[in-house]
Amino acid sequence: MFHKVQDVKAMPDFILKVDFINGICKYYDIKPLWKIWQPFRALEYTNGLFNLVKVDVGGYGISWNDELDLSCEELWENGY
Repeated sequence: MFHKVQDVKAMPDFILKVDFINGICKYYDIKPLWKIWQPFRALEYTNGLFNLVKVDVGGYGISWNDELDLSCEELWENGY
């Protein structure tokens, strides 16, 4: 079962506020990804990029551009 994303908002300190269609809100810290996937470092170093986050069509994930995205299940499983 997919936990589709309804809305996402960039918060201070590289935290995402993620609202799911089932009414649950979770927070997701991007910083640990910097150690795992080098491309995510662009969110720290490219001025304004982090704030460009948007929900993908259908709510199956979020993205910043064609290279940086996260699935709805990643956000659900590792959000708090």
